[in-house]
Amino acid sequence: MKEYTYTEKKDTRSGFGAGLAELGRKNPNVVALCADLIGSLKMNKFIEENPNRFFQIGIAEANMMGIAAGLTIGGKIPFTGTFANFSTGRVYDQIRQSIAYSGKNVKICASHAGVTLGEDGATHQILEDIGLMKMLPGMVVINPCDYNQTKAATIAIADYIGPVYLRFGRPAVPVFTPENQVFEIGKAVKLLEGSDVTIIATGHLVWEALEASKILNKQGVSADVINIHTIKPLDEKAIIKSVSKTGCVVTAEEHNFLGGLGESVARVLVKNIPVPQEFVATNDTFGESGTPAQLMDKYGINYKSIIDLSLKVIKRKKESEKN
Repeated sequence: MKEYTYTEKKDTRSGFGAGLAELGRKNPNVVALCADLIGSLKMNKFIEENPNRFFQIGIAEANMMGIAAGLTIGGKIPFTGTFANFSTGRVYDQIRQSIAYSGKNVKICASHAGVTLGEDGATHQILEDIGLMKMLPGMVVINPCDYNQTKAATIAIADYIGPVYLRFGRPAVPVFTPENQVFEIGKAVKLLEGSDVTIIATGHLVWEALEASKILNKQGVSADVINIHTIKPLDEKAIIKSVSKTGCVVTAEEHNFLGGLGESVARVLVKNIPVPQEFVATNDTFGESGTPAQLMDKYGINYKSIIDLSLKVIKRKKESEKN
């Protein structure tokens, strides 16, 4: 079994900042807008190198989305930056009406997503943003797993024509994907080959899935592990191919199980290859204040839950085979 290791931990929001800075050097049409959170979004380098291509909008997120939509008409590629809660919930009407409805080429870049925002608490820990964004016609939804993949995704979405929601986070997490990877929108990444269960993970839960697979392997369980960095469009072929082999699946995400990755996978399965599925996600709840590790443990969104539900779903598979 292949084992993944890491030499450092870095926050995915810094991957966004690095990618944005690189775009600033490559593409003169890339502009950036922020809602008074430059440091939190790691936009400093872009601003330092391109002061005339940055717009500080202040705490007026709805206005930021409207301005971004307008900038696309002149051929600019606007990257908006604020917390995920403010990038989606606070401005849903503006995104729907001014960006998604007319297919504007706006890149909605959202940091501090999920419970790993930590001590800021439930009001800031959005767990429904993926659902909000994937429901919008034409909206691409991307949730990379580490610093390197977030940087690559940031660079890649500049070449995509149309609205994109890019989700990343605050905590330092293991960096384990290749440094100079090519990011393909809508293309899943197979990390491990297995035969007993498919584990499909996104964002911070990808590393947790890899950790879970190590322990499962010691228990004699072989897991297919897939990194779904693009939730929409979903790589249906990769899912069907894996599940056709394993016969059961666990999905893992730092999001409400309602409306997230798990439901998207379930739609694919019920139409093509119905098999037992278990969901590692928050269970229709808001978060609370605490450290990222404490909250992931309390809400059951870590490697321990992936192990438990993998064993559960394999048991369900075996029971269904008997019948």
